[in-house]
Amino acid sequence: MTIIRDENLRDVEAREALLDEAFGDCRFAKTCERLRDGRLAAAGLSLVAVTAGGADGAAGRLAGTVRLWNVSAGPGRRALLLGPLAVAEDRRGQGVGAALVTAALARARALGHRAVLLVGDQPYYGRFGFSPGPAGGLWLPGPVERARFLALELAPGALAGSRGLVSPAGDREPLPDLAALVAAVAHEARPAA
Repeated sequence: MTIIRDENLRDVEAREALLDEAFGDCRFAKTCERLRDGRLAAAGLSLVAVTAGGADGAAGRLAGTVRLWNVSAGPGRRALLLGPLAVAEDRRGQGVGAALVTAALARARALGHRAVLLVGDQPYYGRFGFSPGPAGGLWLPGPVERARFLALELAPGALAGSRGLVSPAGDREPLPDLAALVAAVAHEARPAA
């Protein structure tokens, strides 16, 4: 059985390992990463799928992840960017990805978001209502296959007439306190008295 829940700090290491497994190092070079880099995911929209109660001994293991990010879909128009979506190799084809997308979209709608953008395969994301049409007047800050740039209006007409560059709009990720890090390293390096 798989449970969908909010991501927490204990999930970060496993999430990053799963994303590395699914996409490799090239994930950092993707165009959508320009929209996520240095930003926090949208509040309440970081979800994970976790195995639970299985006889395989993998109870509590991260099976999938999805996060949504605040972006501007052209001047003055808020939207979300979905991704990356990743599922553990041994859980693919079991509906984990679909459950994550469904839960994420339901949560986004409940939180009052009006539109979601993504770069992905139309045959997969089309079943959730994504299509290239609503994103037709928008472009991304880097190369992307146009047919893979998809959108879903959670509220009718949310992207009608939208034009322009999709840009990051979410809160910035806090930068580490370098002085505190240097002090901590120096403290650890001191010989015990």
